[in-house]
Amino acid sequence: MTSLDLDFLKPDPERRGRILPILDAALAAVEPATVVNRAVDWQEDALAVAGKRYALDGFERVVALAFGKAATPMAQAVRDGLGHRLDHGLVITKYGHGPGDPASLAPLAVVEAAHPTPDAQGVAAVRRAVETIVRLGPNDLLITLISGGGSALLTLPASGLTLDDLQRTTDLLLACGAAIHEINAVRKHLSQVKGGQLAHLAHPAALLSLILSDVVGNPLDAIASGPTAPDPTTWADAWTVIQKYSLENVLPAAVRDHLLAGLAGRLPDTPKPGDPIFQRVHNVIVGDNAIAAEAARRAAEAQGFHAAILSTFVQGEAREVAQVLVALGREIVARNRPLSPPACLILGGETTVTLRGAGQGGRNQELALAAGVALARVPEAAPIVILSLGTDGTDGPTDAAGGVADAATVARGWALGLDALAHLEHNDSHSYLKAVHDLLITGPTRTNVNDLMIIFVFS
Repeated sequence: MTSLDLDFLKPDPERRGRILPILDAALAAVEPATVVNRAVDWQEDALAVAGKRYALDGFERVVALAFGKAATPMAQAVRDGLGHRLDHGLVITKYGHGPGDPASLAPLAVVEAAHPTPDAQGVAAVRRAVETIVRLGPNDLLITLISGGGSALLTLPASGLTLDDLQRTTDLLLACGAAIHEINAVRKHLSQVKGGQLAHLAHPAALLSLILSDVVGNPLDAIASGPTAPDPTTWADAWTVIQKYSLENVLPAAVRDHLLAGLAGRLPDTPKPGDPIFQRVHNVIVGDNAIAAEAARRAAEAQGFHAAILSTFVQGEAREVAQVLVALGREIVARNRPLSPPACLILGGETTVTLRGAGQGGRNQELALAAGVALARVPEAAPIVILSLGTDGTDGPTDAAGGVADAATVARGWALGLDALAHLEHNDSHSYLKAVHDLLITGPTRTNVNDLMIIFVFS
């Protein structure tokens, strides 16, 4: 791990000490430079990736644009792989995620900006990148490096809209409980670069996108809002979302007018599947949750566990998923299935949290605390440990990556005068898990491939 708060070990040094190498292996497997170099064959006069070869002598310019939480290490891999063949480019990443020495990425410039809420510095950086991209011609190659957080960090409002318009609209969609695919349908149509529009701006240059996926199932149109992929959503889809949540009269006026103009056919739609602009676009997933899960499985076996991956498509309410994980752990204890102890079941995906209180936490911490509450209620819980980890090192607006729970999580809280269930009901998982030494704190990992949820059943 990048760093680890050793308080995590205090409740059970022996068991948790066996867990650490498994988490380390999972994160190391999706280290951004590693996945880029695994995917790309860097040759002296060419690069080859996913069955396609780019002869570098055939391009007048090679330009790179990296954006997302993993932008820095991904850019480093490309810079090192291309050497003098790389003309210039730009790296846009989250504050605190840039290189210690920005000059180390030359000829790439580095801009740090806000995430998850975009700021003016990020918008200015994207505008600067677009000014370069629109000047590319058919004999140029643009390499984009896309990772989690890219949607916020690649923000450029459509003509007539402001950053504040976008922020207010996103806040409204989040507050009403819109699903992420619904939010994406709207914000793609409020942007100059999302939903395939970055590819449109780069046309007719060749475009290679190397993508570290943070979306369950790796849909190209959803990762970072699909800037280099065809967009299947339409103006009608975007307006349907607005109507579904009765936002017509509370949207910023400029946003409402913009969407209605698109709906009436007065504005062009985002590029769709089959559009000729994508003929020279090659989108390649270089890393995802499945890679991290497989690395965790191998490391668990090296630690002496019987290990298996159950799914990398887990979604749903965090506290409900926690109940399923506890049930799976109980099945192992009671019936030795699907594995016999010592067992390690690995799941991946991304859960959600419905806010009911004003506490602090995130989906992984909420899952861990809910699992702790559930484990306290069953007699066979003693051998079971459940953890949930955000691979980017950030879970909600906290310093934690996630949390861990065992049969004593609730009891440790009672000893301190803390009520685990009350903290759960107020969505205050962070303070509770911190007090009982059940937080997972890694620091920024500079990668992002969703979450890992792991069930351990010790002998």
